[in-house]
Amino acid sequence: MQRRISNAQTFFVHCGLFISLAAPGRVAAEPSPAAVSAFNSYSGAVESRLARQHGSQSGFLVAAASGPQSEERLRRGELRRGELIVERLTPATSADLSGAMMHHWRGTAFAPGATAANFERLMKDFNAYPQHFSPQVLRAKVLTQQDDGRLNHFQVTMRVRQQHVITVVMDTTYDIAFARLDAQHGYSISRSTQIAEIGSPGTGSERVLTSSQEHGFLWRLNTYWSYEERDGGLYMQIESVSLTRSIPLGLGWAVGPFVESVPRESLEFTLRSTCNALRQ
Repeated sequence: MQRRISNAQTFFVHCGLFISLAAPGRVAAEPSPAAVSAFNSYSGAVESRLARQHGSQSGFLVAAASGPQSEERLRRGELRRGELIVERLTPATSADLSGAMMHHWRGTAFAPGATAANFERLMKDFNAYPQHFSPQVLRAKVLTQQDDGRLNHFQVTMRVRQQHVITVVMDTTYDIAFARLDAQHGYSISRSTQIAEIGSPGTGSERVLTSSQEHGFLWRLNTYWSYEERDGGLYMQIESVSLTRSIPLGLGWAVGPFVESVPRESLEFTLRSTCNALRQ
């Protein structure tokens, strides 16, 4: 009997989730000016903190996970054995703002034998992203590239896919900059400049959804990499700050865990895929 109840609950949760996400116009199709302002302010504070980190070798990376359990994991050498440490950083006060949600996650990993130069070659080879980051990245293309001697700057477009009960395809454009402190320390900053949800992708009916049709799965995404070569390998940290639609009223118990899992799972996938590509 308990098994039947559990299955029925799962069915209704998935139905409620599908209905809430599949019906355009049920929530704001675009972020409010207040939400955009909050995202920009929060991202600016993150970038200011990272700029201080990246100014010297000392403290170039954040000590991964400050809690006692995570410190114990570091003492046991889990990073060196291929484990990831993932932390949620979003302040509780930023969880919901004007119909939007902000998400901030950080992941740390160690790639034995890898170098900072290896990492940069991998991450700058955007044409190979569909190979290294499949099935999330379907295609990628460099639009422009500039090098001013201090920053290596790219404008890149990607088609990405997220699958969580339903499949969502988006065309995204990013401004991405790479920089070095020295031969062993580097970082990159990626800011989304355009995100468009695609309807009926890969078919004759494929189209860019209008603001009244799209669902707000992702409105903004900034990604920050920091990497340090030492201990016979490469320590990598990735932070992602994203803005999405808020959870539909009355469906928090069903949709909340799902919506909040997407940013974490995407960050974990990216970090693990990067480690795998460096090993290859």
